[in-house]
Amino acid sequence: MSGHSTPSGNGHAWKFFRAGGLDQALLQSGADLLALDQLDQKLWVALSCPTRGLEFDSKTLDLIDTDKDGRIRVPDLLAAVKWACEHVKNPGDLLKGGGALPLGAINDTHDSGKQLMASAKEILKNLGKPDASAITVEDTTDTAKIFAQTRFNGDGVIPPASAADDETKLIIGEIIGTVGAEADRSGAPGVNQAKVDAFFGELQSYHSWWHKAKAEGASILPMGDATPSAYDAFKAVRAKVDDYFARCRIAAFDSRAAGPLNRSEAEFVALAAKELTNGSAELAALPLARVEAGRALPLKEGVNPAWAAAIDRLQREVITPLCGADKTSLTAGDWETIGAKLAGYEAWLGGKAGSVVEKLGIQRIEQILAGKTRDELNRLIASDKALEPEFAAIAAVDKLARLYRDLATLLNNFVSFPDFYSRQKKAIFQCGTLFLDGRSCDLCIKVDDVGKHAALAPLSKMYLAYCDCVRKVSNEKMTIAAVFSAGDSDNLMVGRNGIFYDRAGRDWDATITKIVENPISIGQAFWSPYKKVVRFIEEQVTKRAAAADAAASGKLTSAVTDVGKAAETGKSLEQKPKLDTGLIAALGVAAAGLGGMIGGITSAFLGLGPLMPLGILGLILLISGPSMVLAWLKLRKRNLGPLLDANGWAINGYVKVNFLLGRMLTKTAQLPPGAIHSLEDPFEDKDARQRRRVWVLIALLAAIVIILNQKGVPEFLGERFAK
Repeated sequence: MSGHSTPSGNGHAWKFFRAGGLDQALLQSGADLLALDQLDQKLWVALSCPTRGLEFDSKTLDLIDTDKDGRIRVPDLLAAVKWACEHVKNPGDLLKGGGALPLGAINDTHDSGKQLMASAKEILKNLGKPDASAITVEDTTDTAKIFAQTRFNGDGVIPPASAADDETKLIIGEIIGTVGAEADRSGAPGVNQAKVDAFFGELQSYHSWWHKAKAEGASILPMGDATPSAYDAFKAVRAKVDDYFARCRIAAFDSRAAGPLNRSEAEFVALAAKELTNGSAELAALPLARVEAGRALPLKEGVNPAWAAAIDRLQREVITPLCGADKTSLTAGDWETIGAKLAGYEAWLGGKAGSVVEKLGIQRIEQILAGKTRDELNRLIASDKALEPEFAAIAAVDKLARLYRDLATLLNNFVSFPDFYSRQKKAIFQCGTLFLDGRSCDLCIKVDDVGKHAALAPLSKMYLAYCDCVRKVSNEKMTIAAVFSAGDSDNLMVGRNGIFYDRAGRDWDATITKIVENPISIGQAFWSPYKKVVRFIEEQVTKRAAAADAAASGKLTSAVTDVGKAAETGKSLEQKPKLDTGLIAALGVAAAGLGGMIGGITSAFLGLGPLMPLGILGLILLISGPSMVLAWLKLRKRNLGPLLDANGWAINGYVKVNFLLGRMLTKTAQLPPGAIHSLEDPFEDKDARQRRRVWVLIALLAAIVIILNQKGVPEFLGERFAK
């Protein structure tokens, strides 16, 4: 790649290089970075790219993507360049890249830089590396280790370990167990101010609700502290008792209903055939007791066995306290009275507040509210928040470490594409290498939606093979679009398998699922007409052979049938018509005419004499020329832009993939230098080779005969001796 300089409007002399016919800005110095906002955007190769699907750290892209729309645009990149240049002493260092950010490279001449330097040292100190002279992205990313040894870290979240006394630690655990937790920077669960306020609000709500029952007395708790248990006993049989009294009222309305309401004899016969217990569902579905008009509900004798225990509990916990211990049956009026007395409790229960802390119990709730733990939690949170500015700068250290490592790579795949054209590196959109059909394809791009991608990708004028890639070891899947830019397409088809190696060197099983046809090479175009003729001949021969086989089989079947019929009837077979001699004569004339035509063409061709090589060349051009010209027109228009645009990029220029680059992107199989190559093939069909030699010899003899027939032997020999 060669470059030339062009001064910009602000006096900065830009250097450009040309690759693939495209002029691209060359970023070589800190001055180039400082003047990047003055570079005309029409000269940028890309105007935007996605933050996902690239061979690039997505966290770095997320930091640059300040509006969080999933795309990196020119303003996003310029803002990142400006910020990075302000926080390093020598902006040119950003173009070197590298893993670690030297502390000496940080510009600490302004307040932001000083804070950043202090935070970097704090990180290294917390990681147990106080004497380190550089910090890496791995250091800044591991927040769990950074904050593991610190009591406060500025995020306003207090884990139990931050408390100094056991009671406060216990309450923090109770808050986490009731209203939930917030993740501390150290990775431990904790509570923030919102969680503390929510917890104590729930405590107060539950406390107020609970004491409302105490304050209103019997209207809510008719049986005092025993009311909750009594209500549970009432609720357990409520629907069944209501059902019993409803049936009795229907029987009183019409005596004919009593029989069906007590269930039919046939149902009891069906039950008799089963193995029953008191807990059987079939038994529980029967009425609570025998239904009669105006009958009270018995509490002892005559109760459905499936409900006997529940009715016994109802009598002990509800009926006896509210109606007296001498009750042996329950009237509909008694049941309505019980329901009315428990209605206040039911309404109070429906208005329960603070249920998330109910499991702590009213005594623990009152103990917490009476203490001063809330003030202690508020103080701890305030102490933690006070350190927020100091520890917030850790994010800035992470950002600078990432930009120091990654910014140059992103610029060289956005402002210009030197990584792609240099071939010493791979561009961030190249996801790996596909090995298939004796070739390796370096231009492979991840694709999320094949249908959407394939709608635009054909405009690239490149031959594409979409492949589904699978790693069974990790159950990972992805789809790629691989560009074939060398060789031919004869053996490329849907269903063919290959191996894909990603940028990390991991191997994937790859299967072609879709192909976008375009010319691959001039060589393929040269042989294309001949291959088409061969395929046509093969197809015709196959069709004729199949037809002949079918005809022969039909004749044989017919002959066997005729013989059978003749044997049955005793008649001799009819004589088949003899071969038409006229037809034979016609075929002979046609063959002679065809031979004469071929002889005339051959004679004219051989009559060229010294110009015969030009004749051969002309014939070849006549046959292969049109397909080669068509392929050349398409190949010279190969453009990377549509491939990337289909993946969410906004490519600004015409990014050509010319013939030389195409051969570099797809490499065909070549024997290594110095390899010893034996042409002897033990499995070669020697008879076929001998036949080919015979046919070549016959062709040469035929040419000689044609020449002699045209000129005569003496004349021919005289010309040759004269020459």
